[in-house]
Amino acid sequence: MGHGGDVVAELTTDHREVEELFGKIESLAPGDERRKKYADQAVIELVRHSVAEEAYLYPAVREFLPDGDSIADRELGDHATAERTMKELEGADADDPAFDRLIGELMTEIRSHVRDEEDNLFPRLRASASGEELMKLGDKIRQAKKTAPTRPHPSAPDTPPANKLLAPGVGMVDRVRDALSGRGKD
Repeated sequence: MGHGGDVVAELTTDHREVEELFGKIESLAPGDERRKKYADQAVIELVRHSVAEEAYLYPAVREFLPDGDSIADRELGDHATAERTMKELEGADADDPAFDRLIGELMTEIRSHVRDEEDNLFPRLRASASGEELMKLGDKIRQAKKTAPTRPHPSAPDTPPANKLLAPGVGMVDRVRDALSGRGKD
């Protein structure tokens, strides 16, 4: 989804949308089929968000922050952990006991990651990059999300240039699969 604004505004809006989906999941009783529907929607958004961050945000972090390499590497590690959890969650139905454990793990992982980005990374990036650079990054993030995969692919490359080259093709295949299965639809 394109929201507009600079990279921080764009990604923060994504965070709020995923948190809203998590809230819907938490409000439903275990085993309720709608929990799986909301989990699928959350995974779609998280994968698109992660792919865009990996393609554009983390390279910018490496460029603009003096300790950017270590920060970007840590963020990529967080993504890899969450992606493995999402891959496992993909195979669990709402009434599967593993579903509750996995969705709980995913929510914990994502909430911790979001808190770190919003409290630490985003303020530092705002202080280090110009408003124009942040707006350009926001545009790149929005464009990347349009063609990004919608399913977790833990073994796919997560750094440029390979991730930028492969993501659109994988994203197209994922969207076809989603259209055929009805995944991610209301």
